[in-house]
Amino acid sequence: MSEDAMAWYVVRSQPKRERLAASSLREALGIEVVCPIVKYQKVTRRGKVWWSEAMFPGYLFARFDRSQDGRAVQYAQGVLTLVQFGDYVPALSDSFMRSLKDELGDTEEVEIAHSVEAGESYEIAGGPLMGEMGEVVEVLPARERVRLLVEFIGGEREVELDIYSLLLPGRPDDAS
Repeated sequence: MSEDAMAWYVVRSQPKRERLAASSLREALGIEVVCPIVKYQKVTRRGKVWWSEAMFPGYLFARFDRSQDGRAVQYAQGVLTLVQFGDYVPALSDSFMRSLKDELGDTEEVEIAHSVEAGESYEIAGGPLMGEMGEVVEVLPARERVRLLVEFIGGEREVELDIYSLLLPGRPDDAS
């Protein structure tokens, strides 16, 4: 396999099968693969849960010689097809892939921190105030806590809560 013919391509995986496709390409075909994963903590009504999912849902990146391995890649377990436009299958630049790999590190995982903004309204996910809405007055990042203004007992009261006890706005609670 000549090094000149090697290029990075975008591979489309079956839904929610990015890791399976990456593993299949690596182990069965010996192909270099980058499958970025995002890890984050999500608060559900059951408490804090770590989630990990593909950074680019349904896609991963593979480096191979298309004339030699293209067919095997397309028929690998978990793979749907190569991304193409008509008959044109674009290759990614080595500089883009180098910078992506540098950003990801060896684990191919990026951890995203829970972000809460003062002045925003959030629903409380657990405890005696579960389901109540409140406005963040102050974020206390060192202790991962927030001060929230909540209306109860006939007026507005300030309460201090764990930052992970808030549901993110605009997102349905997937795991209730």
